[in-house]
Amino acid sequence: MIEMTLREIADIVGGTLHDVADPELRVTGAVEFDSRRIGSGDLFLALPGSSSDGHDYAPAAITAGAVAVLAARPVGVPAIVVAPTVGAAPSSSIALTHDPDGSGAAVLTALAALARAATARLAAESGLTVVGVTGSSGKTSTKDLLAAVLAPLGSVVAPPGSFNNELGHPWTALRADASTRFLVLELSARGPGHIAALADVAPPSIGVVLNVGTAHLGEFGSREAIAKTKGELVEALPATGLAVLNADDPRVAAMAARTSARVVLVGQAETADIRATEIRLDDQARAAFTVHTPVGSAPVRLAVHGEHQIGNALSAIAVALECGAGLSEVTAALSGATAASARRMDVRTTADGITVVNDSYNANPDSVRAALKALVSLARAGRTPRRSWAVLGEMAELGEESVLEHDAIGRLAVRLDVSRVVVVGTGRPSRALHQGAVLEGSWGEESVLVPDIEAAIALLDEEVAAGDVVLVKASKSVGLWEVAEHLTDPDVVAARSAGAAGGRVGQDTEAAG
Repeated sequence: MIEMTLREIADIVGGTLHDVADPELRVTGAVEFDSRRIGSGDLFLALPGSSSDGHDYAPAAITAGAVAVLAARPVGVPAIVVAPTVGAAPSSSIALTHDPDGSGAAVLTALAALARAATARLAAESGLTVVGVTGSSGKTSTKDLLAAVLAPLGSVVAPPGSFNNELGHPWTALRADASTRFLVLELSARGPGHIAALADVAPPSIGVVLNVGTAHLGEFGSREAIAKTKGELVEALPATGLAVLNADDPRVAAMAARTSARVVLVGQAETADIRATEIRLDDQARAAFTVHTPVGSAPVRLAVHGEHQIGNALSAIAVALECGAGLSEVTAALSGATAASARRMDVRTTADGITVVNDSYNANPDSVRAALKALVSLARAGRTPRRSWAVLGEMAELGEESVLEHDAIGRLAVRLDVSRVVVVGTGRPSRALHQGAVLEGSWGEESVLVPDIEAAIALLDEEVAAGDVVLVKASKSVGLWEVAEHLTDPDVVAARSAGAAGGRVGQDTEAAG
């Protein structure tokens, strides 16, 4: 964060100073909402939670080095206090778990105002370029690729993981300082107005819209409503800005009419300004292709897994070229860019030869389809096809379409010839996924339904063998990463290897006898 005095911050957020001996004291560090991460010179956000209230940790934050606390009531230590405002944040894309008096909404509103002021100052004084990314799926992967291709041009700030709501978004924006050249932000939404509100916090000059799928369909009601909301990003761009749109998604391509900014289309369609051709996948489902741009063509070889990463890479190429990178510089950066965010197409092969694809951070129908295709590509690569496992859990927030969407995923897994589907959970969506696979299958053994994570782990421990490829994917609320982490745990791998070796010895002895 750029340095500001407590008086400046209070003026920006409309707060009053309490227990502050010197209003000219400066916040020289970061803004943090976790008191355990406070360091010298920081500003602590006092947010309420379901089991604790950040206001209670204000003294500890000051002791740890915070200059002051941004709070909704006096806390007995230096603080900037904003008045609680019940119901004042209708465009919130997350629900505070406990905010009966509106104190959390007030602090979040103040945080947004502070981020807006800091970003505007950096844009005016240091030439900061803000890049916004939205889409039903692929935001985090694209954000990571953008950070990689922009890094050779200057300092980049991007969110860790998916900090893309009204807490993580301004928190990330406030990580930028005078040395930052690029601020890359994800923008998520669970309803109309959310992306517009986030874009107002840190106004982007470049906006990327990846796709319009069915994520959060329950909140939006229709794909048309999702498209309308995703398009709020391009509507927020200035006439001097750039909109990067997916030419392969008609709903995204149509957003060109909703912006005054210049438009660049990316994709495999012939209408794309930046286009991928000659696509091929290696034995790790990593794509290679030829990219055609207005400044020339070049070969691209990605280090990330899955054919769906091609569109993400094309968007990154478009942004980097706009920011002044050369085409060869961009393709070199892409070749070394790996998955920087946890539990997103994280492909690991254990010492005993089991390949685990941990894509368990979150899930929606579009991302699950992409992950299943990547799984099959991995399993079929090489001279000898391998057995493929899809360990799947519920996709949340699909509303009335939930059963149909889960049924379709089960059927798709069988059509793609996934060897075994393991569905985790006893709810109606999980049962629909399992039933879809069973009805699509030929002998009824393609899918198994297990009640919980422990049962899934027990099944895999019993049946997974060297050479198998295992995909783990579900919505974040399921916590299915425990399965992937178990399969790749060094102690589990060692025990599995010992068991396999013991089995081989026994077989050899029996054969010899």
